Amino acid sequence: MGQSPKTLIECLPARVSDALKQHARHHASAPAVRDHLGRALTYGQFADAVYAAQQQFRDAGVQAGDRVMLVNENCVPLLVAILALSELSAWPVVVNARMAESELDRIRLHCEPRLVLYFLDSAAAQERWQMFDNEPGNAVLALGGGIVGIRPLPVQPRPDEAALIEAGVFTLIYTTGTTGDPKGVMLTHRNVLYVAAVSSALRGLRADDRVYLVLPVSHVFGLAAVFLAAIYVGAELVLADRFEPATAMATMRDRGITGLFGVPAMFARLVDHARAHGLGPDDMPPLRFMYSGGAPLDPAIKEKTETLFAMPLLNAYGMTESGPTICQVRYNEPLSSCSVGRLLPGLEARLLDTDGKPVAPGEVGELHIRGPNIMLGYYRNPQATAASLDVDGFLNTGDLVRLDDTGNVHIAGRSKELIIHSGFNVYPPEVEGVISTHPGVLLCAVVGQHIDGNEEVVAWVQRAADSDLSEIELQAFIRPLLTAYKRPSRILFMEQLPTAPSGKVLKHKLKQS
Repeated sequence: MGQSPKTLIECLPARVSDALKQHARHHASAPAVRDHLGRALTYGQFADAVYAAQQQFRDAGVQAGDRVMLVNENCVPLLVAILALSELSAWPVVVNARMAESELDRIRLHCEPRLVLYFLDSAAAQERWQMFDNEPGNAVLALGGGIVGIRPLPVQPRPDEAALIEAGVFTLIYTTGTTGDPKGVMLTHRNVLYVAAVSSALRGLRADDRVYLVLPVSHVFGLAAVFLAAIYVGAELVLADRFEPATAMATMRDRGITGLFGVPAMFARLVDHARAHGLGPDDMPPLRFMYSGGAPLDPAIKEKTETLFAMPLLNAYGMTESGPTICQVRYNEPLSSCSVGRLLPGLEARLLDTDGKPVAPGEVGELHIRGPNIMLGYYRNPQATAASLDVDGFLNTGDLVRLDDTGNVHIAGRSKELIIHSGFNVYPPEVEGVISTHPGVLLCAVVGQHIDGNEEVVAWVQRAADSDLSEIELQAFIRPLLTAYKRPSRILFMEQLPTAPSGKVLKHKLKQS
């Protein structure tokens, strides 16, 4: 990387918007951002738009420590708003406009924003805005080259939060879920800048790269590991508001995309689209690298994607609370396995058993991690913070992992998703990996369901295009590949598995079905 982690931390700028200002001074004419509506800004124009938005926020009364809720889908004005708020030490609360209204309400009530902004390029955000546009004090104005609806809300001063401003909170990102109270992850400028700097170096990201940003910026993967990492090195970002395989393929070819980041489901759909339309490696964009993250990567998806693009699909792992990256495969050290690679430099890890004791080398344990990317805590939720962060600053990820002899991390599954069937441990990713190798399977998710004092293994499957795969056929395929206790007792087919805006399969919704 050229710098030690300690040196890198010491050299990080104070706030996430500083990298933009640096590139605007030295490379003002270099392309910075372009979106699906054709808006394109150079680094100089991007910085000017941020300065203008900063003044608009200041005129609206936004101060350091204020929360500003951004109801959005990916667009250039959203990126402008995030960096403008960074300049004011206000905290963007970036939420996807396609979330359920009840989820948006819970987040709004919890974070108590001074302003709620609706980015009206998004049809989903427009629909939300129409519910409030007649309220007194609301306004519609131009911001960052787009139109936003602005809803001011009463805010009570909170002098008890001065320490959070001093600690350098950059953003609140609310963890996904449809039940229970929301948890707002407080990430600091230092947290996300460390991830942007280190992960971009380990990916070989360069200023002459053109990165396709279709992951929602409302998700920490898209926000920190793609958006901020690209801005950190001065690369160009090409934004899409949502993922659709045909559009993605055409955009990547037309714009000469060199870097692609996605969740496994996205790569599976690209492969399915290519197969249905007879596309091969010669029809692919000129990628230099592609990374998967956000969910476990099945070996079958990895193999099919690498065959289609004729290049390695590199894997990474993290979570919102780690800003997000914990491990990643280095761009110059591709792996044939679905390992998520080695820890980022500067991180410490512990693998503990159910009694909180270190596991033996090579054994599966729950991963606890400490380092400069770990969240400050959950906003206004000291109980949840104490349950996740111990007194030594280690974050309990809740994930079960194994370290191999070379230090690469292999994900066994979520500790909460571990299925105990007839006394045997069943790790869903292992079963999903086998099911996904069938050519008639596009996506699958394995969950445990309690029945008569036991847990049964249940698989939900989304078929590939033009497949008429049956449960009998798939069970016959699985039988020689899995030990009896790991085989699903039921296989259920769905037209489309439920996913979050990021593309991650929502297993809790399957459990409720």
